[in-house]
Amino acid sequence: MNYKAIIYVITLFLSIFAISGINFDGFIKKNKALEARILVLLLSVSLSYLLTNFITDFVDLTSFIKG
Repeated sequence: MNYKAIIYVITLFLSIFAISGINFDGFIKKNKALEARILVLLLSVSLSYLLTNFITDFVDLTSFIKG
């Protein structure tokens, strides 16, 4: 399961990169930059968790099907 930690790190950076492209100005109040950064971090970690579980389940399923 060592590969799962590597996938977590890769997907975390990818999700931070992807979510940073979203403009949150319409959702965040003025002078709340810290809260916006925390929101981006939480969304990134959540997306990374979901994506990593999908990838590992997909790999396990395809190896199970192959035999």
